Amino acid sequence: MRNSKISIAILATVLFTASQMYGGNKDRAGEAGASQLLINPWTKSVGVAGANTASITGLEAMSLNIAGLAFTNKTELLFTYKNYLSGSDININSFGFSQRVSETGVIGMGVMSMSFGDIDVTTVDNPEGGIGTFSPSYLNLDFGYAQAFSNSISGGLSVKIISESISNVSNRGFAFDAGIRYKTGENDRMKFGIALKNVGPTMKASGDGLSFTIEDNSSGSNISVSKNHRVADFQLPSLLNIGLSYDFYIAPSVDSVSKEISSMHRVTVAGNFTANSFTNDQYKLGLEYAFREMFMIRAGYTLEQDTWFDSEKRINAFTGPAFGASIVAPLGKGGSTFSFDYAYQTTESFEGTHSIGVRLNM
Repeated sequence: MRNSKISIAILATVLFTASQMYGGNKDRAGEAGASQLLINPWTKSVGVAGANTASITGLEAMSLNIAGLAFTNKTELLFTYKNYLSGSDININSFGFSQRVSETGVIGMGVMSMSFGDIDVTTVDNPEGGIGTFSPSYLNLDFGYAQAFSNSISGGLSVKIISESISNVSNRGFAFDAGIRYKTGENDRMKFGIALKNVGPTMKASGDGLSFTIEDNSSGSNISVSKNHRVADFQLPSLLNIGLSYDFYIAPSVDSVSKEISSMHRVTVAGNFTANSFTNDQYKLGLEYAFREMFMIRAGYTLEQDTWFDSEKRINAFTGPAFGASIVAPLGKGGSTFSFDYAYQTTESFEGTHSIGVRLNM
């Protein structure tokens, strides 16, 4: 018990210290890079607009609050396809795997790959293209560990490897996430979560594409000299998530021995505040209804600070509303399940973002 308290104290100290060091404001918008770190690659949590920082469990927790990973049953596999900003030819494919390694500990791994289609190569002499194409590649690798310190408290840490590249220029970097989760109340109805994300050193582009050749005539003869463009470092889009959720049970029944509450119908209300270092802060609200934990529908809304009465000040591409649903099918009598998830987010331009995922819990 003493070791658990020490671990929790250390993790809470790290979260508080890092949030003080990396906190920012909207006036720094546009100064950070690696903005793909702000994209939630999964599906269920997208359907409630990411408001479920406190209640999210399993593999998807790596996107909002790594502490929820500790609630993986045994093994979880997750595949997701996202048609990002439909009509922009941006597609995101993601795969995740989590595995319980002890009574209280779970490890997880996630991969997110973005493809942008073929883009015309342009130069000063050929501004209209026609000399070939290139395909940018963005890849995030996420490795995490979460542990339940007690029946009420869990925490986790993860490291992300970030890769951005085109044919002749690339970026490489890494970032850390940390989170804690607390549940309380009758049948653990109330949950609280806090997570710090995308904390890491600056990144910088490098590669042959940053070099150029000039003619040096200072000595009386034409000599070709190779030079490199000066490239500035950029920071990562760090943020702090603080969330709260509460479960309501319709026509519940209470087990006379264990005192656990069960019901065919569950309604979960969730709220989240996101403090962004390089853009507007966000307030997120989410609602999920579950029937027998086999069919779920959900909805969410994101409010961007200082844009409530003037949408033209919105920095985010998403306009606010999000919707989703899940169907869960049992596989045999061992508790394994297969589920299909769908989510949709409305956007300012293009035709919204569609997310489709399949999940296997064993």
